[in-house]
Amino acid sequence: MAVVRPFKAVRPVPELVAKVASLPYDVMNRKEAGEMAKGNPYSFLRVVRAEIDLPDSVDDYADEVYEKGRERLYSMMDEGVLKQDEKPEFYIYRQIMKGRVQTGLVATVSVDEYLDNTIKKHEFTRKDKEVDRTRHFDVCDAHTEPVFLTYRKQNAVNTLINDFIKFNDPVYDFKTDDGITHIFWVLDDEEVIDKLVAQFEAIPYLYIADGHHRSATSANVGLKRREEYPDAPKGAEFNYFLAVIFPDEDLFIMDYNRVAKDLNGMTGEEFLDKLGAIYEIEPVEEAFHPHKKAQMCMYLDGQWYRLTAPEALFEGLDPVSRLDVSILQNNVLTPLLAIDDPRTSDRIDFVGGIRGLDELKRRVDDGWGVAFAMCPTTMDDLLAIADADMIMPPKSTWFEPKLRSGLFVHLISD
Repeated sequence: MAVVRPFKAVRPVPELVAKVASLPYDVMNRKEAGEMAKGNPYSFLRVVRAEIDLPDSVDDYADEVYEKGRERLYSMMDEGVLKQDEKPEFYIYRQIMKGRVQTGLVATVSVDEYLDNTIKKHEFTRKDKEVDRTRHFDVCDAHTEPVFLTYRKQNAVNTLINDFIKFNDPVYDFKTDDGITHIFWVLDDEEVIDKLVAQFEAIPYLYIADGHHRSATSANVGLKRREEYPDAPKGAEFNYFLAVIFPDEDLFIMDYNRVAKDLNGMTGEEFLDKLGAIYEIEPVEEAFHPHKKAQMCMYLDGQWYRLTAPEALFEGLDPVSRLDVSILQNNVLTPLLAIDDPRTSDRIDFVGGIRGLDELKRRVDDGWGVAFAMCPTTMDDLLAIADADMIMPPKSTWFEPKLRSGLFVHLISD
């Protein structure tokens, strides 16, 4: 069963919410975070990327960074920018991007269910990123950003949430610079809360859509606190972590594209010749977003191409190996371009679909070797792979829109 719990959120006062809300910590570098927060003392980036308020000489992972994040979080509470709700509640978070709507339940979920795989994963985590966020959550004594979870839709859950929305006004309704609308309700009806808890108990699994590092980090902090407080009750806040839970039908996965630094000593003509033994290659006049499995759009030497993989390439493969990103990795990137481990190689980069195909062209025109625009991984792919307890290749999914940080915080201590 899936355990969901209401909690007492720390969240912005309505008049400042648009200034507080920020993109998540891991979609920009230090310099970009500083530019985004420039001139805005309320930006939540000053909590989750606190290094922007320290001299450049201070390392991103220095103790001062985590202490600065904690300082800013609690000063925002002292200043009345953030306030904590008086009783545990659920919250509803709706985002609208180009007319497409996704509506999720904001709740806390169980560390134990993450550990026993009731909350299913599909990606490995990197130790350095785990250590970073573990220190951040631990020092802040708070889950400052949520995990993005999904589940196979349940009409009863949708009905409860939609009926509440229909008869209640949101507390936040604002649009960010990227054109995305963010709407937020406080679900304070105890009868509806109890019904939602019961409905989720009938859902066998939750799935991490985005936020594997935040999930692992939350589990790390929970286990650390259990050692520190062995007599704490099972319901202690550190045994739960912050999440927004969306039905699978609401979610939109964009392409996650690849750029190779060079052609491994080959000319463009030689590379095309070898590639032609694997894919059907067709020059095209314009770039296109592939929406059909086994198809890619490639940019090489100033020319766009359509690549189509033969069906035989997919026969007998497991759910992970059948992904288009795996087919490319196993048949092109490794054997032709000698990019053996995309997690560690400095000869490959990944470009989220939100940046567009022009970014691929720009990279290659600026000196990179070749770019591949991928067909997006589907939600069915993600759920099937997680159900099989398998792991996707790195950078297989790019979800849009991103959850905004700073709209709700979960304090780890009671």
